[in-house]
Amino acid sequence: MAMMCKDRAMSASRVFTRPGRHRVAVLVRHGLLPIELGIAHRIMGRAKDADGRPLYEVVTCSPTPGVVRTDADVTINVAHGPEALAEADTVIVPAAHETDETYSEGRLPPALARALARIRPGTRIASIGTGAFVLAAAGMLDGRRATTHWASCDHFRSLYPQVLLDADILYTEDGNVLTSAGVASGIDLCLHMVRSDFGAAVANSVARRTVVPPHRDGGQAQYVERPVPAPRVRSTGRARSYALDHLDRPLTLRELAAREAMSVRTFTRRFREETGLSPQRWIVLQRVERARQLLEDSDLPVDRIAREAGFGTAASMRQHLQAALGVSPTGYRRTFRA
Repeated sequence: MAMMCKDRAMSASRVFTRPGRHRVAVLVRHGLLPIELGIAHRIMGRAKDADGRPLYEVVTCSPTPGVVRTDADVTINVAHGPEALAEADTVIVPAAHETDETYSEGRLPPALARALARIRPGTRIASIGTGAFVLAAAGMLDGRRATTHWASCDHFRSLYPQVLLDADILYTEDGNVLTSAGVASGIDLCLHMVRSDFGAAVANSVARRTVVPPHRDGGQAQYVERPVPAPRVRSTGRARSYALDHLDRPLTLRELAAREAMSVRTFTRRFREETGLSPQRWIVLQRVERARQLLEDSDLPVDRIAREAGFGTAASMRQHLQAALGVSPTGYRRTFRA
């Protein structure tokens, strides 16, 4: 009887209950944006394998279990405390506007500092929006590339000059630490983690069910408020659509600009304003995505995939995938082929 009671106590003390799944703990605090909590549960909680089995187990925790205020007229009742962080494979820290920008290096509230100290070495840690202030105050971003919401970047730099802040990007990944710019870029970040863990096919499936693009181009510069509204101008959308239909062959700036009846200079400027990227960089990223899909979903040899994606040769594709993903085409296929 004593042994049975002990077993029950040990089972009750475990936060994650489904062996074999990637364990995600979402650490929430007073002032939480409810939508940011929903992002992790919706994106990672809906990722499934080919047989429909969930690939992640996602739980919500806080430094102190109980009622957590949000920035809306609702509260949430959090059942799990910091013990969830000690079991997690990934920890996500959403923003909490009440407190984030009041932190400074080494001056986190004691309960929050103790909670973060329970995270195991090597655990993947990600922040959404101003949640990056928490990671920075804990020293997790020192010497690392990071981002946060564009409206908070100046204040962030003043507090944490040792962090390599990139204000023009939607999310960053530096080793096992990831940061994202704001609410919607939290979706981009979670899809990126799903893509890294289980491949583009799984991430694309989640994106389709959530009715969001599987990958957004460009950075925050597209969304920063400007004192004077930009004039109404013609989009470069037709050129981008044309490029996606013809990735398998060479594409020149002159050819794409002609699709919009623009000069090359005007087209390049307009393209960057709309996507946050140069046309050349955008095309390379689309070709990488096309190669990923073909490596996962087809039996085509690598040479053929290189031609279909527009890289021309297997050597060129290998170079671009290594730069973008840190893995060779054959290594990527071996990992993510369903």
